[in-house]
Amino acid sequence: MVGEAGAVSVGPVRPGRRAWTRLFHQLRRRALPRLGWGLADQAVSSLSNVAVSFYLVHTLGAAQFGAFSLAYVTYGFALNASRGLSTDPLMVRFSGSEPHVWRRAVAGCTGTALTTGIVTGALALLAAALLSGTTAAAFVALGLNLPGLMLQDSWRFSFFALGRGSQAFLNDVIWVIGLALALVILRMTGRATVFWVVFAWGACGTMAAVVGPLQSRVIPDLRATRTWLVRHRDLGPRYLAEGVVSNASSQIRGYGTGIMLGLSAVGYLQAANTLMGPPSIIYSATGLVLIPEGARILQRRPDRLGPFCILVGAAMAVIGAAWGTLLLIASPRGLGSVILGPIWRPTYPLILPATITVVASACSLGAGVGLHVLGASRRSLRVTVGGVAFGITCSLVGTAEWGVAGTMWGMTAAACLGTALFWWQLRVALRDVGLTATSGLLSIRALLPRSHQGGDLAESTHGRDDPHSRRDSSVEGGGRHRSRAQSPWKRARQR
Repeated sequence: MVGEAGAVSVGPVRPGRRAWTRLFHQLRRRALPRLGWGLADQAVSSLSNVAVSFYLVHTLGAAQFGAFSLAYVTYGFALNASRGLSTDPLMVRFSGSEPHVWRRAVAGCTGTALTTGIVTGALALLAAALLSGTTAAAFVALGLNLPGLMLQDSWRFSFFALGRGSQAFLNDVIWVIGLALALVILRMTGRATVFWVVFAWGACGTMAAVVGPLQSRVIPDLRATRTWLVRHRDLGPRYLAEGVVSNASSQIRGYGTGIMLGLSAVGYLQAANTLMGPPSIIYSATGLVLIPEGARILQRRPDRLGPFCILVGAAMAVIGAAWGTLLLIASPRGLGSVILGPIWRPTYPLILPATITVVASACSLGAGVGLHVLGASRRSLRVTVGGVAFGITCSLVGTAEWGVAGTMWGMTAAACLGTALFWWQLRVALRDVGLTATSGLLSIRALLPRSHQGGDLAESTHGRDDPHSRRDSSVEGGGRHRSRAQSPWKRARQR
């Protein structure tokens, strides 16, 4: 029907069985190849970090490995800052864009990541001046290489935003090959100290970062950092806060458990989390692919965004449940002792709550992808902060009352609540932009211009000239609309 504003309202269209089947086949045909590159890239990226840890554990003493651990925690903080300010806005607003638009955006994104690396590297060098011994050496090596490491990570996300996961994989392979050669040289020359190992790890990452411009034909623009931060100020600071809050929550839980129960309890928790490593790697890899894929769906068929999020959550939950079931069955039959050695028995009771936690987190992954695709950074930050606060409270109360098992069950309760909050916020966000949920299935109620009656939704819902107009005025607002046909977006911004 045609409304007073001269627009067409496409009434609720419930996707039936055929629509779900078409969506599933579309994802299998288009997204699975990109997902394969995401898994391969994440595996290679994790391999570089695991290789350094394994090398230090078997070559150096506990003190030097501890110094590396402190430096690695600092690297994780810098990585969260860089992703929140640079690559997260890129993935949300420029996924699936035209190559020339992508190149302009990547120049600003990588320039911002490089600037973040310079700032955090300077802070690491300042910290090294206040420290001493092996810890100071590790921070010096890290500070010298943080700009290159942040730039290399931004290339990975930039390639996935364009749908070229193979280039991200190639860039990480260059890093790993260089690192393997460097570690062999250090071993042969007798220079296997924490400084040289960390420096080799960072220098090889920097080498891969230098290859990035050759792959993309884009030069990072440091001068565009301010423009990038200002243009995406509605997303960057909130994504930065999400990363910092999530990172801090695990540290607080670990410190609290260690103070109340001792380091052995922390070891059991870490062992349980280690057992859940394969699903975690898969979830991290899918994050590189699913946000760009969701952005493409939002451009072409926005009525399929909701079913897409449901399918993502269900698929990830099945993977987590299957892995947890395997651990519960196989651990008493020898797998536990093979993976964890003598500590598998005290760790085994933690597998069930850890599995439920992973499944709940997997369910929320679909809703999180939807919120990022819509650019609803305020809602996702709100859920993250609330879930973290509830999780810290539950885990510490559980630790005080029931020991290490109480810690894990507290984390499980927080994960289940967080999942419910994520899906509730996604439902509200979809409703605010003209999508509604009915009986668990999604229907669209888009207002289209008169000239697009019977046309494709992708052509009418999102402009293609300027990618910023796609999600600048999502749930939080921030864009300008000249047509009265987009009044639902204005009402969402006013809320």
